[in-house]
Amino acid sequence: MATQVSTLGFRDVLQDTAVKRLWLAQVISVFGDFLAIFAIFAVVTFQFHGNAMQVALILVAFLTPLALVSPIAGVYVDQWNVKATMIASDLIRAAMVLVLLFARDLNLIYGTLFAMSTVSAFFMPAQSVAVRTLAPPGGLLAVNALMTQAMQGAQIISPSIAGLLVDLAGANACFALDTLSFFVSAGLVATLTISREAPHKQAPASGVWTALNQGLRFIFTHRAISFVLISMACGMFAVRCFGALLSVWVRDVLLSGARLFGLLNTAIGVGMIAGSQMVRKLAGRFAPEQTVSLALAGMGVAVAIIAVFANIASTTVGMLALGYCAAFNMITAQTLMQQETPPELLGRVSSAMMSLMAVSQVLAMFFAGPVAEHAGLRALYYGSAVMLVAIAGAGLAQLRRRAEA
Repeated sequence: MATQVSTLGFRDVLQDTAVKRLWLAQVISVFGDFLAIFAIFAVVTFQFHGNAMQVALILVAFLTPLALVSPIAGVYVDQWNVKATMIASDLIRAAMVLVLLFARDLNLIYGTLFAMSTVSAFFMPAQSVAVRTLAPPGGLLAVNALMTQAMQGAQIISPSIAGLLVDLAGANACFALDTLSFFVSAGLVATLTISREAPHKQAPASGVWTALNQGLRFIFTHRAISFVLISMACGMFAVRCFGALLSVWVRDVLLSGARLFGLLNTAIGVGMIAGSQMVRKLAGRFAPEQTVSLALAGMGVAVAIIAVFANIASTTVGMLALGYCAAFNMITAQTLMQQETPPELLGRVSSAMMSLMAVSQVLAMFFAGPVAEHAGLRALYYGSAVMLVAIAGAGLAQLRRRAEA
């Protein structure tokens, strides 16, 4: 089984100037992204009074390019200059966010999110390569935990700020800040020196399919990576069935508004910060497959708490627990993938991982909306909890059979 090696702590890796700048770029960019995403959810849910399917389509528009474009994007990222790819992605997305300043039509909002996500499909594998390249020896797990903390730290702050800004100044204030964050991120990335072994050049027209197959073949012939990714994809389907309609849960079950929606997303961020602090300490005690399965079980229990009690207090506790367990999933999978993948395949494997996660979430969007419309939100949440626990149980049972064999 693959193991996670971690000899450096957060303070150690942050002494590296390049790691610190990449981390700051992540903090600022993700902060702006969360402001914009939560502003869109607030506008569609509380101003447009969108139904469950219209709210779910926000994430469908955002996730579909990650599902369809990511595998091909990874092939090109393995050929392109990583730094230039990240800077260009930031600048293009900054221009696209400006469209949201004038968007008051659902189709235009969906289309803009689709276009932004298409560009993000190139940025994310490039960033994964940058993390692998810049992380000091023995510091990969710590750097991945820091990057996750950056994302969740932004999630702690931005939902509440987004809720207040939408109430007091309108959604355009959030979109303007997101545009600014992309420019700052591009400026920080421009100061980095990202050196990696020059990849073999391939003719894009004839080599894309072959290169893509190389990445997929590596994933599905590597026992630990394939187990973790398939388990996470199934778990992501269940989680997204729950999370896609959280704003509708706040409006229709908790009888509240945009501010509580923001605070609940802050709670999941707090939970992930706590989880990312613990994952480095526990990394050597469990195999990655065990960590992912146990974390999925914990996430199922968290969703069950929310569905059973259906009040503000239980929802807050459930969101904290959900974030805590999700941190173990995300950091474990990302670190395992970066450690075990050959450098020349990292862009393809990283993008394939994103694609698999996105496909499961898009399918969940089309599933969650109709189920919520016909059976009710609470029934959907019960189903999500059962799926998560069942997936975890199946994963642990497979590990047990493998150990006995």
